[in-house]
Amino acid sequence: MTPPDLAPHPPLLIVLNAGSGSGEAARTRDIIATGCAAVQRDFQIYEVDGPNRLQACAREAVERAREMRGVVVAAGGDGTINAVAQAALNSGCAFGVLPQGTFNYFSRTHGIPPDTGEALQVLLNENPRAVQVGMVNEKVFLVNASLGLYAKLLEDREAFKAQYGRHRWVAFWSGLVTVLRGVRPWYLHMSWHGKQRDIRTQTLFVANNSLQMHQVGLAEADAPEQGQLAAIALKPQSAFAMLGLLARGALGRLGDADSVLSFSFESMSVRPMRGRGRVKVATDGEINWLDMPLDFRVAPQPLWLLRPDVAPELEATRQ
Repeated sequence: MTPPDLAPHPPLLIVLNAGSGSGEAARTRDIIATGCAAVQRDFQIYEVDGPNRLQACAREAVERAREMRGVVVAAGGDGTINAVAQAALNSGCAFGVLPQGTFNYFSRTHGIPPDTGEALQVLLNENPRAVQVGMVNEKVFLVNASLGLYAKLLEDREAFKAQYGRHRWVAFWSGLVTVLRGVRPWYLHMSWHGKQRDIRTQTLFVANNSLQMHQVGLAEADAPEQGQLAAIALKPQSAFAMLGLLARGALGRLGDADSVLSFSFESMSVRPMRGRGRVKVATDGEINWLDMPLDFRVAPQPLWLLRPDVAPELEATRQ
């Protein structure tokens, strides 16, 4: 694998989602301008000023980065990062992140600081390194993809945040309400590595993020470091039992539960055993309608991310 051919002092083409995080877009612009001016680095900001502008801004930034041999940068939460990564994958561009979201699993896994000024220094001083990308049908996911209960949790979480604000306690409360309401189980046929299995599950979760998996205690946590994804399916159970699983996850012991099926794979096909030709699938927190069957796989090409050589938070979870 050959890294992108960058200019000697590559310009930064930054897609800024003003709606992500605390909404401090002006402060983020000031930090970028001050930091880039200090080292005489060119930059251009593509501000997402509407709900339907993100993909267009991402494509425009990628095209400009290709012309200038620059770096396309996502400044926002996991959804913004996902959209820009979708445009950057296979483009030949290097990719960078200024995390602005609530959980920032992608940036934390790769050692990128949550502070905007510190993250900017990564963009200005680090080299691109290959990072694995997950795919479901033609959609990119960097953290996870899911259907069923987990997708419903994310959908409800966004509705709660729109009403009560983007805070961790809002995410926790919305998740509790969704679990207590429950969802209908899915009947799925899964095939991978020559194996097949029919399951009845409330959620299917496919992970591409070692930090998130280590935190909940899954044996497959290092699958992304080994060129694989991890599938996690939960057997149907009562709301009370589901709350117990959430508690296990919070304590880093989810993998010990008898009601959890998990395994690693490079590619997997999932189809319904009854009905449901199109389904809601969450990719990095964004809800999409996708056609069955769902084909999960590791993308053949990596994303070339500007990141430190060591990710301290991820290393700490392995100790």
